[in-house]
Amino acid sequence: MEKKDMRKQNPSAGEAIFSRLKKLDVDYVFANSGTDFPPIIEGLAKAAADGTELPHAITIPHEHAAMGMAHGYYFMSGKAQAVMLHTNVGLANGAIGALNAATDHIPMILMSGRTPTTEKGRFGSRTVPIGWGQEMRDQTALVREAVKWDYELRFPEQINEMLDRAHAIASSTPKGPVYLSLPREVLTETIKTNDTETGRLMAPSLAEPPVKAIAQAAAWLVQAKNPVIFVQRGPNEAAGFEALSSIAEKFSIPVVHYWATQIGLPTDHPMWAGVDPEPWLSEADVILVIDALAPWSPDIHTPKPSAKIIHLGPNPLFSRIPVRNFRSDLSITTETSAGIVELQHAMSVHDQQEQRSVDTRRADIETRTSNVRQAARDEASQGAGPIMSKAYVSLCLSNAIANHEATILSELGCPLGPMTLTKPKSWFQEPHSGGLGWSLPTAMGMKLAKPERLIVATMGDGSYIFSNPVACHQIMQAYDIPLLILLVNNSEWGAVRQSVAQMYPDGHAANSNQMPLTSLSPSPDFSKIAEASDAWACKVTNGQELPAILEQAIDMVMNQKRTALLDVRVA
Repeated sequence: MEKKDMRKQNPSAGEAIFSRLKKLDVDYVFANSGTDFPPIIEGLAKAAADGTELPHAITIPHEHAAMGMAHGYYFMSGKAQAVMLHTNVGLANGAIGALNAATDHIPMILMSGRTPTTEKGRFGSRTVPIGWGQEMRDQTALVREAVKWDYELRFPEQINEMLDRAHAIASSTPKGPVYLSLPREVLTETIKTNDTETGRLMAPSLAEPPVKAIAQAAAWLVQAKNPVIFVQRGPNEAAGFEALSSIAEKFSIPVVHYWATQIGLPTDHPMWAGVDPEPWLSEADVILVIDALAPWSPDIHTPKPSAKIIHLGPNPLFSRIPVRNFRSDLSITTETSAGIVELQHAMSVHDQQEQRSVDTRRADIETRTSNVRQAARDEASQGAGPIMSKAYVSLCLSNAIANHEATILSELGCPLGPMTLTKPKSWFQEPHSGGLGWSLPTAMGMKLAKPERLIVATMGDGSYIFSNPVACHQIMQAYDIPLLILLVNNSEWGAVRQSVAQMYPDGHAANSNQMPLTSLSPSPDFSKIAEASDAWACKVTNGQELPAILEQAIDMVMNQKRTALLDVRVA
């Protein structure tokens, strides 16, 4: 009887989780619950009855959506969120999202229950057959290669300390996901009430720009005759975005966005050099690589042997990746935005005599970059029909959002080249880990963080299928998360077909009427999936009609607060 009374007086470890996350400034816990959740659910109900303020608990009907929403929420808020999944099966479904988060340097606290280890005799022991079926020798192995840190909770009194440690490590340079396993028996045990009221145990460690290395990089760039900057993951903060724009403008340095996941400066900037590394790379004597996993393709592109190469970012050598052998003569570990701001300061103090080479190359570079931008838009303009090109859809979308604060996500969707985007957080492409189904739930997390912003998720038809669209549309309807969704629908795995054609341009597959293992025909009626959750949907086959339909869809999202899906047929 005494043990039962203690449970009423003191919180269980399961109950304490949400209280502690609130102290860590976590706004949302994206949860897919299971039989390991009773202590957590009981704690949430008790907190609601007591009027205790906790992070919002969001019910997510598929784990991949939970991971993507935490991913997107961080992009817009800068705050690490929490995901809570069900034992090994839920964690397995979340593993793709963990890989995407690791590749994109997204801090999040990933948790999943662990099936009870005891068969009887303890509160929380196994009660149903899945308690045996879900046991693993090493559950954490499902995500260990993606997370920075992992631990299995052993005692209830550890919960606050371990959550503090998890949050601090996730938020430290380089940022990334962490994992905490939660056995059910431990979650049911109680802790002292005052243990939940202590302050944060530790602060994250953020890499400050190293003064000496920044000064060296500045000297090389200012003295170069043909410098170039490669950006893959641009600064997400306004200060870094403006600083990079200023560096490129003042010193006439072209900025290439090869397979960029975030832009580093406006796409109408005079130094915007498009997405093709050549001829900029082979001409360069100094190359600054900003947070780029693969800044160019070594099998195709080759810098000069004499060129000085600088890599700058949270993990400039990408130590998590076993094979990545891009030369780096100067490696600068820093948070990206802060590093670029310091680099701007260091470059600005150099003698004005070093500006002579800048002035001589400025006109030539501006002509070349202008031609690159115009060529992309001209090519897009020609793709209006009879079956539209992805580039044409991208150009129309760019025009449609011109008067809105907007963010575009592209997962094998609308290409960057034809777009005019002028602000940070206006462009995100899928992580290079390639875990498909990323765009839609990530957009949902962004909209949750910035309800007033127009969020546009663009993706191929295959990526939409991967996103578990029924689950995503249910969440959007349940929590009032209206998005504009553009499916660029070619009824195939276009990326697979292109890869085969690139490797075997004269092969049987490239010359066949239908390439094996790439077709997604017949295409489902995706509009019915959207309409089942009260979204507005429209199929678009005529390129001349697309601009007007986009305006209608944007009005539906921003004014009528309904998700709008456009199924756009492309070549």
